[in-house]
Amino acid sequence: MGNPLAIQGGKPVRAKLFPSWPVWDDTDAEAVAAVVRSGRWGRLNGDRVEAFEQAFAAFQGAAHGVAVVNGSVALRLALLAVGIEAGDEVIVPPYTFLATATSVIECNATPVFADIDPDTYCLDPEAFAAAITPRTRAVIPVHLGGQAAAMERILTVARERGIAVIEDAAHAHGATYGEKGLGSLGDLGAFSFQSSKNLTAGEGGIVLTNHAELAAAVRALHHCGRRSGGQWYEHTSLGGNYRLSELQGALLLSQMRRLADQTQRRNANGLYLNARLGLIPGILPLARGRGETLHAYHLYVFRYDAETWGVPRAAFVRALRAEGIPASEGYTIPLYRQGLFRDRAFGPYTGYTGSHPDLDYGAVHCPVCERACGSEGCWLPQSLLLGNRRDMDSVVRAVAKLFEHRGALRQATE
Repeated sequence: MGNPLAIQGGKPVRAKLFPSWPVWDDTDAEAVAAVVRSGRWGRLNGDRVEAFEQAFAAFQGAAHGVAVVNGSVALRLALLAVGIEAGDEVIVPPYTFLATATSVIECNATPVFADIDPDTYCLDPEAFAAAITPRTRAVIPVHLGGQAAAMERILTVARERGIAVIEDAAHAHGATYGEKGLGSLGDLGAFSFQSSKNLTAGEGGIVLTNHAELAAAVRALHHCGRRSGGQWYEHTSLGGNYRLSELQGALLLSQMRRLADQTQRRNANGLYLNARLGLIPGILPLARGRGETLHAYHLYVFRYDAETWGVPRAAFVRALRAEGIPASEGYTIPLYRQGLFRDRAFGPYTGYTGSHPDLDYGAVHCPVCERACGSEGCWLPQSLLLGNRRDMDSVVRAVAKLFEHRGALRQATE
């Protein structure tokens, strides 16, 4: 039946690499070199970070931006800015990077896990509503892979109950929901500029908000607790030095020149893959048309139905990689099953002991997340979606080839 599988000695569908990441040219190098030559490398005596804060906030439709050292810090400072403290609960999805939940722990509060929507892998708004207790002070919807969470419903529920909304937009640079940029809809939004992200300086993050008082709180927290207009050695809040460097600010400003076009390309290629892969039995692209108007596609995520294929996901992914497609299984363990949560290995952050002395994450069960982690979820990286239409066709051909040879693939795994 045609060309055998690559894992069985056949010719791979694709030998050429997909576009590399990050994308850069001499303009980026010169932007950083100019800062080096200026001798003004720190946030306090330069102007590149401030210019980036303003540019990125405007790009996402927010009034204020505070750049920080990474996305994890961005989440924690956002939580501190809304007053999260010991005894409080913050609702988070379990299908996310651990910082979404550990930022809550670092505020001495308790993460409460609510399941994800099976069609988007983002926080299920009904699961969020069901998880609310009198102790709930905030919710962190994650825009997984750049797909907007169900923000209209989440915001409605949160506002009715007086719950702060902090968007984890680490995957969502350039993405929009309705007419608004992600990260600008809730009380605050947190982004990451880590190496893999759609906008990167190697590391870094930013907090966005439309509320001047929250912006002032975050700015003080990231600047050693100093208030605007105060004396240098006057500290009014428990902050630290989380300022971004001028070299990173310059690189991010330069990288922003490409972001709009790159986002449009990823979105178009994501839609194309949805249409083509969705025709292959047992391959279920995540839903669109849930309020998002532009998908950032930091990840292209689809669901794999092992029952239809008769092949475990791990074998499918290995075979797809052998065909030249850089697929992965993504998150394979729900956060609440990580040893960190199972053993409550929270170090000095023991604020849960007063309000939740019997806290037991072993009792948590989020069936949709467990399916996503255990057998369904498959990821393709964002840089793949910067390719052309022929590149996308090679992805489709590779998956179709595996389906055609699924009998041989099944035998190879037995």
